[in-house]
Amino acid sequence: MKSDRIKSWPKKERPRERLIAEGAEQLTDAELLAIILRVGRGTFKKGVAGQSALAQARELLVNMKGLQGLDKAHISTLLKVGGLSDAKVSQIKAAFEIGKRLQSNAVKPRSFDSSTEVAAYFRPRLAGNRHETVIALFLNGQNKLLEEKIISEGTPTQTTVYVRRVLEEALRASAAAIVLVHNHPSGSPEPSEQDDETTWELEKGASLIGLVLIDHIVVGDNAYYSYADMGRLQEFQK
Repeated sequence: MKSDRIKSWPKKERPRERLIAEGAEQLTDAELLAIILRVGRGTFKKGVAGQSALAQARELLVNMKGLQGLDKAHISTLLKVGGLSDAKVSQIKAAFEIGKRLQSNAVKPRSFDSSTEVAAYFRPRLAGNRHETVIALFLNGQNKLLEEKIISEGTPTQTTVYVRRVLEEALRASAAAIVLVHNHPSGSPEPSEQDDETTWELEKGASLIGLVLIDHIVVGDNAYYSYADMGRLQEFQK
């Protein structure tokens, strides 16, 4: 029977050798993941064949519905997959996090002048999260970022936003304006009734102490929703 071990393949067909010779961009998702896994699943029982890193990577991507599903998968879920050790799961999650931070830092603007800039900055960090994360951006009068603060991290379906804490943090940062950002684990950016209520309470509270709520942005997997762009903030100001 032909061996499925990567070392037995011609060098030009091995993922690591291909990456060195052709560049990472030429490799498939499975080949890149195989390099992270390094080794496949060994033979655990007599008569049961082992599995190369590439075969294991392909199987993992199918079962997790691609890279996005693998990114979303909880660590405890991955640890239950046969052949995935603590080390392999750690390597996978670390690779995803490095990619997110690199993408986020690459688009970090000096100031936030549009919802597009805010969404582009936060989508790498928030899209794909299994729980809601609410982040407040505190800006000066020129919309330059003074500070960002995680306000709340919740369950996959609901997060309680503490408006008072947002306002306290804004005053502590000597901010002139606030942008609120959060994600929807469902992947859809369509705002909920709770999102509307939070926006209304925050706009009302900010105006009472001389601050401006510039926007509330909901980040989805492939899109975002801006209360300001949709003209919704004017509704709450009436």
